[in-house]
Amino acid sequence: MTEILPPRLEGTVHVGDDRHLSFAEFGAPDGRPVVWLHGTPGSRRQIPVEARALAIERGLRLIGVDRPGIGRSTSHLHASVAGFTDDLSALADGLGLERIAVIGLSGGGPYALAAGAGMPDRVVGVVVLGGVAPTVGPDAVAGGLVALGKRMAPLVSLTRVPSGYGLTAAMRLSRPIASPALDLYARLSPAGDRALLRRPEFKAMFLDDLFTGSRRQLAAPFADILLFGRHWGFDLADVAVPVRWWHGDEDHIVPFAHGRHCVARLPDAELTVLAGESHLGGLGVSEDIVASLDALWADR
Repeated sequence: MTEILPPRLEGTVHVGDDRHLSFAEFGAPDGRPVVWLHGTPGSRRQIPVEARALAIERGLRLIGVDRPGIGRSTSHLHASVAGFTDDLSALADGLGLERIAVIGLSGGGPYALAAGAGMPDRVVGVVVLGGVAPTVGPDAVAGGLVALGKRMAPLVSLTRVPSGYGLTAAMRLSRPIASPALDLYARLSPAGDRALLRRPEFKAMFLDDLFTGSRRQLAAPFADILLFGRHWGFDLADVAVPVRWWHGDEDHIVPFAHGRHCVARLPDAELTVLAGESHLGGLGVSEDIVASLDALWADR
């Protein structure tokens, strides 16, 4: 496997009710803090190699966070996406972070927006990369894989815990074939995603993240399916902080129309179209993302 820049620090923070969140830090230890929320599936190391290097160069403290049920984060099902905001606030307290910016990739997008809605005095801005859109409530939009997940939610609700154990065991058994399996997925993916996944450093990052996160448990994706099929606990109109949204116009996982829909309903949002890119396109524009974060910090 290609060697990639490892985390500068990893650990856990107590978030109440005998629960913990695990995290991984990259970049400058005294830099402007940016919390990076992984996709579905994913875990705390799902941060592009370019972003890790740029964080050092540009003075950012990148903090990848495992959601409940992945890595060393205690398994827990919140009542809604907004419930994760209390965990994030406790994490920031534990790490001594007065102000933060938040990035959400794909399934991390709703949680990043929740932070913008629930923590406006602490969050300087939100960046969303191909984020999931609401499926119920006034902001709901139809289509995409999340709509399929909503239909599966009753079954997932009954089988969430055993399914998590089963998927964890399956990941352990699949480790010897993970690399060729990812190559096969790349060949079946749209051109933009295929180009990224064929880069050795991106492939190494994905495999490292996948097996680091699933080493103990892999329940978080099932919690995501359930929470994305409910009202998020806030409306898009409640997100008062600036949002910068990147979305590939050929996204085959979260339709581009979903990103455009969300941006139109957010009070202060800008959409950047990644022409010809699919779902992973946002991971390939690290310089633009870091530049937007610099601008958010300067404005606030």
